[in-house]
Amino acid sequence: MAWLCLLVALLGTVSCELPEELQSLPYVPVVAAFAPWFAALGLIALLLALASRRWFAALLALACLGLQGWWQYPYFVSHTHLDNAAVSAVGESHADTHDSYARVMTANVYKGQASAKAVVETVSNQRVEVLALQETTKSFIRALKEEGINDYLPYSQVSSSDGKYGNALFSATPLDSPADDDVDSSASFMPGGTVSFGNGKAPIRFVSVHTTSPKPGYWNKWRTSLDDVAAMRSHKDNRYVLMGDFNATTDHTPFRNILGSRFHDAAQSSASGFVFTWPADKPGVPKFTGIDHIVLDQGIVAGQVATVPIPGSDHAALLATIAVQ
Repeated sequence: MAWLCLLVALLGTVSCELPEELQSLPYVPVVAAFAPWFAALGLIALLLALASRRWFAALLALACLGLQGWWQYPYFVSHTHLDNAAVSAVGESHADTHDSYARVMTANVYKGQASAKAVVETVSNQRVEVLALQETTKSFIRALKEEGINDYLPYSQVSSSDGKYGNALFSATPLDSPADDDVDSSASFMPGGTVSFGNGKAPIRFVSVHTTSPKPGYWNKWRTSLDDVAAMRSHKDNRYVLMGDFNATTDHTPFRNILGSRFHDAAQSSASGFVFTWPADKPGVPKFTGIDHIVLDQGIVAGQVATVPIPGSDHAALLATIAVQ
């Protein structure tokens, strides 16, 4: 049993560091999505190996735990923190759209089946200033407006590559230079718009991201769609906040290629722990992976990262407070 648990834990751990060409082989992305859980399996293997005096197995299990700990510790140890001004600003009864702070949110609305009322209520309760949505439909956008989204976020950019499902951005302040697609990906149109912070002194380009899901027949398209987003690293004319359903975790090489040395993941850089967003619609099954992200450019600090369930969706909404420096 020690060796069996160890073998699975090692295979899962190794899958996280494969080059993206190998990680896009069938089912490897699915295995890598479970990466944090292989640490638990490695711990079981270690205890079984010690109990049965399988010392070499115990050594390998310890190495597995060490690697997992090294890779995952940024989720729990932060070198950047929101200042008190940011926390106070987003804690007011009404959002201040002229300062350098904002509560932002992304949510996959599951082909328009999510509760539009719940989305609007979350925007109101959390005082969200910028909202990114994925898998919207025309009827869902109408439902959002009927529920009063324009009372909080009156400016929007909605686009669809197939006329059926799309992605959207909503903002409390005008979206400068709105565009149907900022990424030029075969996965979907990813709309963008610029929001000004600090009384117009700090323009930030927001993009609603939705990449291809890793499933049979789409493994290479999954990798390609993430590579399309990674190309945003070379766009030096704007500072970006990329929010959406990336269908990948930080244990996937193509997602880490998006981050590179320029971008950072809000949950990871703020040491918010594992922020799992999927699946959120399986009774009795806890969320076990974080494939939704708020990705930030340099000079933008994140904190207060949290998830909120949205009835009707298979994803939880992901929220964060950002401070633009």
